[in-house]
Order: sequence, then structure tokens, then C-alpha cells
Amino acid sequence: MKRRVTKAIFPVAGLGTRFLPATKSVPKEIMTLVDRPLIQYAIDEARAAGIREFIFVTSRGKSALEDYFDHAPELEASLRKKGKKELLKTLKSTNMDSGAIAYIRQHKALGLGHAVWCARRLIADEPFAVILPDDVIAAEKPCLQQMTEAYADTGGCMVAAMEVPPEKASAYGVLDVKEDMGSMVSVKGMVEKPNAEDAPSNLAVIGRYILTPDVLKNLNRMKSGSGGEIQLTDAIAAELQAERGVYGFRFRGQRFDCGSKAGFLQATVAFGLARDELKDELSDYLEQMVAVQKAAQ
Repeated sequence: MKRRVTKAIFPVAGLGTRFLPATKSVPKEIMTLVDRPLIQYAIDEARAAGIREFIFVTSRGKSALEDYFDHAPELEASLRKKGKKELLKTLKSTNMDSGAIAYIRQHKALGLGHAVWCARRLIADEPFAVILPDDVIAAEKPCLQQMTEAYADTGGCMVAAMEVPPEKASAYGVLDVKEDMGSMVSVKGMVEKPNAEDAPSNLAVIGRYILTPDVLKNLNRMKSGSGGEIQLTDAIAAELQAERGVYGFRFRGQRFDCGSKAGFLQATVAFGLARDELKDELSDYLEQMVAVQKAAQ
């Protein structure tokens, strides 16, 4: 019987330098898409997948992130007094139960693999998920929920995968496919940020993982890899050498790279257009902007 995945690691120690000066005082994960911070999208996705323990790997300057998940009694009392029930409901959805959330410090920026390794004592011997909040995925069924349902049949390690243009492969970890089974592929190798001509496929790993505790043991032995960092991809690839299953999962949904300014803006537009109370006004504005640009050419 395969164990359920109930723990998730959220690596949020990055400085967010691509969004300076905003991130001088505001953690990138608190920056908002429409009216919800990036981290809330990640938390909601994890909850939908059955995650009950949330582990944040943080660094200095992230106190606003910790405060965000705390209760706000004065604000709640004010909303209650004014009869703003919907806002009160929305506010309460951001609260985390006592003991459900933990914070671990990553004191040196040594890569994603190192960030996951920092949480090893809270994982112990259970399978666990890793969610990168920079990757926001719009999907009818949340991406991690799709993965946990598939994981119930496969076990092993599973990574979310999407097809990318060959010239963009160098920005991702790329899968070397053993067998393509449609939404699922079995993996025989993984290459971190290959040159376009060396990429074994166009299936790129994006920020959702379900991993076994063996990956943490592999990270114990890891030396720095691509870019001088400890790569999570390398620790997962070690599972292939041990002949333990590694799978790529083609999720159904649209992924936005909110670690880049362009991706963040694209996500803001897409999520705004998905909101009933915003879509008409926003759509009209976008049409006007396009018309003005065409007229200026």
C-alpha cells in the first residue's frame, strides 16, 4: 500500500532580485496576482491535494511571509462588526492552524536541492511534495492534485513536466524519456539546463515534485552541480541509478513563470480575465490598448 502525501516543502528563501526595488521590503512570494499573493495560490493547490503539513524554507527578511499566515484578530473583528461576511471568509482562508506550518532557515543560497535538504528532519521517512511558488498553474483540477492521484498508482518519484521549444530547454531540467504513456512518461535520465542541441527531449521539469525520502539521502551525499549549486534534479537522477521509478507527469493546465516580470504580467492578465467581476472591464481595456498600438504603427 502506497503512503499518502501529506507534507509539502515550499522553498521561499530567494531574494527576488529580478523584482527590485519592490522586493527590498516585500518578499516576492507576497506579491499579488489580482488580489492574492503568489504563496496563497501555492497553498490552495497544496490543500486541494490533501497536504496537511506545510514547511517553508525561508531566509532573512521573510517575516512578512510568516505574518501573512497568522490570524489578524483586530481585522477580523472589524469585518465582523461591519457585516462583511465574504471578506471575512476570504481572510480566514489565509489562516493556518497551529502546528500545521513550520519555518526552516536556509542560511546560504546553495540551490534548490539544498533548500529541500534543509527540511529533512521534518520529512523523516515519508513521501513529500515540493512546490515552487514562482510557477503558478491555472488548471481546472489543481496540478498537485492531478499528480497525487497519479502517484497513487506509480509510487517512486514524480515531476511535473511540460513541453517547451527546443531553444528554451537550457532554462530547465529536461527529461530523457524511457517510455511515453501519454499523460505519464517513465524516465531514464534527467539533464539540468542542457544546451539546445544536447537536450534529450523537449519535456521540461517545472516546479511541482512528489519525492521519496531516498531523495533526501541522495542530497546528503550531493556535491555542487550546474551553476555551483546543489541541484534537486541530480538527487532525483540518482534514483534512476538505484533503479527506483522516476516519472514525468504531463499536467493539464497553463503554467506561468512568475519568477520573471513578463510571466508575472501575463499571469495577472490571465487571472484577471478569469474573474467574473473583472473580465469585461479588463477585456475592453486590453482591446483598446491593442487598437492604439496598431494605430501607432
